[in-house]
Amino acid sequence: MSYDIRSAERPAPDPVLVAIADYALSYEIKSELAYETAAYCLMDTLACGFQALQYPACTKLLGPVVPGATMNGGARVPGTSYELDPINAAFNIGCMIRWLDFNDTWLAAEWGHPSDSLGGILAVADYLSRLGKQITVHTVLTAMIKAHEIQGVLALENSFNRVGLDHVLLVRVASTAVITALLGGSQAQIINAVSNAWIDGGALRTYRHAPNTGSRKSWAAGDATSRAVRHALFALKGEMGYPSALSAKTWGFQDVLFKGKAIVLSQTFSSYVMENILFKISYPAEFHAQTAVEAAMVLHSEIKDKIALIERVTIETQEAGMRIIDKTGPLANPADRDHCIQYMVAIPLIFGRLTAADYEDTVANDPRVDILRGKMQVKEYSPFTQDYFAPDKRYIGNAVQIFFKDGTSTQRVQVDFPIGHRKRRSEGMPVLIKKFESSVAAHFGAQKTRAIKNMFADRIALAALPVSDFVAQMVSAS
Repeated sequence: MSYDIRSAERPAPDPVLVAIADYALSYEIKSELAYETAAYCLMDTLACGFQALQYPACTKLLGPVVPGATMNGGARVPGTSYELDPINAAFNIGCMIRWLDFNDTWLAAEWGHPSDSLGGILAVADYLSRLGKQITVHTVLTAMIKAHEIQGVLALENSFNRVGLDHVLLVRVASTAVITALLGGSQAQIINAVSNAWIDGGALRTYRHAPNTGSRKSWAAGDATSRAVRHALFALKGEMGYPSALSAKTWGFQDVLFKGKAIVLSQTFSSYVMENILFKISYPAEFHAQTAVEAAMVLHSEIKDKIALIERVTIETQEAGMRIIDKTGPLANPADRDHCIQYMVAIPLIFGRLTAADYEDTVANDPRVDILRGKMQVKEYSPFTQDYFAPDKRYIGNAVQIFFKDGTSTQRVQVDFPIGHRKRRSEGMPVLIKKFESSVAAHFGAQKTRAIKNMFADRIALAALPVSDFVAQMVSAS
């Protein structure tokens, strides 16, 4: 392309835009493992959404933005009676999914939560299915695999958080690509839509870090995936795109927001990310602390009656854990607490558990929590950092040890990778299913709970189910 800023000659689309569009439109997923994992991912992601419906801070944001602005025959929001236009439905579903920080994750140079894209995927799929289109759950699983792949591969070498941008940028880009394809868009239309997703720029990470941590981090992904639906629908209307959205000198994404570095794809798109996705199964904790929570749970029975005798607690973590969740001082709200490794270790040490409710004020106000936090020392353990980036490992290790005032100490408990890691699938999947079933049972009545469990029990039949029938099973009466 020409770099003459005076030239109005339109360049060929950036190669990254073309690669994303070609993959979203034409790539055939052949991996049985990817589809099996995607079915578990669908189950788990919905479980997170059902759990979030117990929290008024989440539900107050759901439904139409303007009271009464519903859409008969529109997209439905599982666990509720809402029928909305697909843009707003995508926000609702995405907000539920992400609210408790309990859905899957991906860690590399950038991190994120690829299942956040389900908000837009499911909303559009239900909308199309209710219009009579042949959209099955298999179609949803395929879109999920592709959205995971686009997000995860972009995250391998491109660190947006290092320049202050939030990872929901990847939710918007990936969602836009697969949703435009789901709507029947051509390669050119997908490129147009995805170019607009990049031109949106990126949300700042302000709301994820002290001293401003707040609840926007729980609805930011819903905002991103709903924005993707808008871009997709505009592209289908013929709205133009911007071929050098990434590479344009001075005005492109790379120059404006990425310090002039090129966005790179370090490997071709396939189904690698879904096959290796990291599930949050046991604890709604920021993922860099998952193994720290597991280690604290091991120590709980030994120290639960000796909390007052503790002199110090050492937590060894990865560099990313140090940078993101090592936090001292007062914690203002649940969003602050679920991004504090000291808090996430203190709760299981004291109570022998960590649930979403443990981030609320009623638990946080127990004076033992902040006293114990004040005795914690967090430091980087370089082997954890090395294993974190190793492509054949992708570990997220932590170690916890407790020292008492009398000079004695516990064992140093090290956990290299959490129960949601691919290497622990045989151990983790039964726990994931239990998480799903308990989430369903806590929200629905006995009859509907049985129907939903039966629907997920046969994966082949589930995949063949029209999305309209699938979502209908999970709608609550108004």
